[in-house]
Amino acid sequence: MGLATEVAGIAFKNPVLTASGTFGYGREAAELYDLSLLGGVMVKGVSREPWSGNPPIRIARAPGGMLNAIGLQNPGLDHFLTVDLPFLRQYDTRVIVNVVGHDEEGFLAVVRGVDGQSGVAAIELNISCPNVADGLLFSQDPDRAAGLVARVRQATSLPLIVKISPNVTDPVALGRACAEAGADSLSAINTVLGMAIDVVRRRPVIANRTGGLSGPAVKPVGLRIVYDLARSLDIPVIGMGGIESGRDALEYLMAGARAVAVGTAVFRDPLAPPRIIGELERELEAAGFASVGEAWAAANPDAKRRTQDA
Repeated sequence: MGLATEVAGIAFKNPVLTASGTFGYGREAAELYDLSLLGGVMVKGVSREPWSGNPPIRIARAPGGMLNAIGLQNPGLDHFLTVDLPFLRQYDTRVIVNVVGHDEEGFLAVVRGVDGQSGVAAIELNISCPNVADGLLFSQDPDRAAGLVARVRQATSLPLIVKISPNVTDPVALGRACAEAGADSLSAINTVLGMAIDVVRRRPVIANRTGGLSGPAVKPVGLRIVYDLARSLDIPVIGMGGIESGRDALEYLMAGARAVAVGTAVFRDPLAPPRIIGELERELEAAGFASVGEAWAAANPDAKRRTQDA
């Protein structure tokens, strides 16, 4: 079975990656299995300076998933370059650095810091971060997102993946703006904004009031957005959102994703990523596909037509 795939010029041994924010920097999982089994690791967001994140309570159960408002807690760029990246270099897997920032200069500092570093395959730009100048998310305005992407594009020669938020009116318009500004690929989706109420304490469960919903409940949303992005744009898409099995992964591939990322599933089953690789291989065979390439966009012929016409 041919599991190899390519996204934005990056060759992956298989299409199963780990989603940023759910896998840390791989140390915990490396105690359970060889990270070289994975197609790639999308590391937890890296910021210019260490971030402490939001106060507790910042995680809550939700029907079909979980809510989180961790607040992009991370030890910062210097720690990543001196501790986490050298650790990940031990493994034969693609390392994709998720970049976060409070403003454009914060993003650019991290991008410049990782540019040219051995072992970094690509950058994933998290545009669902609030701008400290006005508190608005970069993803809320395609022009604002495009401006950030354009500056990042000029700052690095690495493949640039932009992570798309579902909490916008038109994800395709957002994706198109990012593509025109220089993005090589899109990853979709980030978490869906949600809330839980504590009826005894009479207040929101999450201290931050709202949090990002992830897990199986968001899979239909993720599939719809990936399908639309793949149908409408020429750049490749990495699909994520509620992937718990090889069947889920195959659905995303057939919707038009070139690769997939496993996120919340690892909290329930730390072995989910390598398990899903094996399940996907069996699902491909059962569906009559000889490779990931054959499955790609099988349910989304418009995506294949765009590629053939380009």
